[in-house]
This record gives sequence, structure tokens and C-alpha cells, in this order.
Amino acid sequence: MSINEKLAAIAARHEELTALMSAGGLTGEKFKKLSTEYAELSPVVDALKALEKAQKEKQDLELLLNDPDMRDMAEDELSVLEERIPELEQEIRIALLPKDEADSKNVILEIRAGTGGDEAALFAADLFAMYRGYASRMGWKLSVVEASENDIGGYKEIIAEISGQNVYMKLKFESGGHRVQRVPKTEAGGRIHTSAATVAVLPEAEEVDVEIDPKDLRIDTYRSQGAGGQHVNTTDSAVRIVHIPSGLVVEMQEERSQHKNRDKAMKVLRTRLYDLKREQLHAERAQDRKLQVGSGDRSERIRTYNFPQGRVTDHRINLTLYKLDEVLSGAALSEIIDALITEHQAEALVALNN
Repeated sequence: MSINEKLAAIAARHEELTALMSAGGLTGEKFKKLSTEYAELSPVVDALKALEKAQKEKQDLELLLNDPDMRDMAEDELSVLEERIPELEQEIRIALLPKDEADSKNVILEIRAGTGGDEAALFAADLFAMYRGYASRMGWKLSVVEASENDIGGYKEIIAEISGQNVYMKLKFESGGHRVQRVPKTEAGGRIHTSAATVAVLPEAEEVDVEIDPKDLRIDTYRSQGAGGQHVNTTDSAVRIVHIPSGLVVEMQEERSQHKNRDKAMKVLRTRLYDLKREQLHAERAQDRKLQVGSGDRSERIRTYNFPQGRVTDHRINLTLYKLDEVLSGAALSEIIDALITEHQAEALVALNN
């Protein structure tokens, strides 16, 4: 099917959906399904209508070039349209790219300290603060699911749930190894150290996405422990769930209630299983030419935060910003995220045309 045929089919379906939703008599679930499809098609249809309008205006203005009184005005407006029409055509091509079914999902964010001891744990806390600031600016809700702190305010590991609009679409390229270069707060000699933390952004799975057989689970309970190893609860409220077929293990002790810890652990387990399923599917469909930005390789070092020079460098797209404080506050993180999305779209368009 050519692009024009595809656009015609989308426009026809959009019109059909408009009529179906206007007619009434739909159940809540059916209306929700149709309105979701309508919302997905609307950006393509809006861009197509804008393109057709611009092309019609261009034809009308070209006729005015023969009129001496209107020529200057027509040339000025034509120059604007000649820039706008390719932009609209590109918007349509991007809107037609295959969609990632997980883009609209909420996410489970996991940050773990890597090499560097206490300094790595402090860096993990900095990364968490960065994502919390970015989530706040995006109008998303962030809640901590589980956290393992060290004695100086860092995180050995922290897991959070972020919910809102298109969270996974925005954050999916954050997965990977993050590196920091700075004089540690724990270092009296003033030498620059390099520490690391890993970030995993997983699309949150719903029960319909992953079926878990209770027979495949081993569930243990034990007493919660604090940062220094001391028991912080007198009941066995902490939960450890082992998914026997995959070997995945989830431990949860953030809540005082065993029931709540179990619910949280199941949510994280379901999400990790869903991510595993998506990774396997991606590997089966992998092209000979792997998309650089969209590879999702979490062992890859993706970004360096250099404090002495006040810079942040994303190694995948060779982007450097001398806005370290603004990035770590979450205010300028969007500049990196938007650049990554643009690069991924460009690579996807090349792959689609090859």
C-alpha cells in the first residue's frame, strides 16, 4: 500500500469513527476503545488536512504571480508555504511510523548504584531527583515503590512508579549506564572520581499483558530491615517472590503491610516479565541494521555527567549540554530526551525507506 492509499484509508476510518461515536448507544468499554483509536488517528488526519490546505493556498498564490499588483504579496506568502509544506509532509511520515504499543503506558523506573561505593549511591540519588523533577514538570505522578538507602542519603537501589500521559514514550531511551565524574563528597583529597549507576525504564504491565500461574511462584516472608541491618518491623511484613520459570526475584519491604508489599512485588514482577517478553520479541524481529538509539541495551554507557566542566554528554547522539545543574534538576532533561526521540524517528524513517 502506497503512502497516499494509507492516508486515504486513515481519513476514511477517522470519518467512520466520528460517525460511530456521534451516533450514541455504545457501551463504556466499546466507546473507550473507539475513542482511543480516534485519538491515535487524529494527528495524522489533522496534519493531512493542514497539508491539503497549504497545497491549495500555494496553487491560488501561484496564479497571483501574474498580477503585478499582487505579485510581491504572493511571493512573500509562497516563501512561507514552501517551508511549511515539507514540514507538514515530514509530520505525516513520522505519524505513519509503526507505533510501539507500550508508548502510552506508565513506567516502573529502577535505578541501581554501580561501581563507586557510597559515591555511586549518591549519584543514584541525584538521578532519581532528576527524574522526579522532570516528572513534576511533565505533570506526571511519581511514587516510590521500594528504596534501599545507605547511611549518607544515597540509594543502593530505588524503584518508582511514574504515571501520566505517554510516560514510556518519553523515558524509554533513559535505560542504560549513566556515569558521573566529580570530586566525591566522601573524598577529602579533592581528586576527581568516576562512578556509575544503571537505569532501567520498564513499561508497566497490566494483568492482561502477562498471565502468571500461581504454581510458578515461590513466596517467602521475612522481617523488614533498615539501612544498618536492624529489624524495623516486629512482623514478617517483607515479601520475596521468585518466578521459578524465569528465575526473576522481587523483594519488597517498603510497606508495613505484608499484603501491600505483596501487591507491589507482583506489580514489579509482572512488569519485568512483560519487559522480558518484549525483549525476546524485539530480538526475533531485529533487523540486520539495529537502531542505535532504540536498541535498549542496558549494559551500554549512554551518558556522562561531568561536574568539573559543568557538562552532560549523551554518547549515542554526541550531544553535549553545558547545563549540568539544569539537567539534574529535570528542567533541561527535555532537551536531551527530545533530541533522542528526533534521532530515533530519523533512523526509523531511514529503516522504513530501505
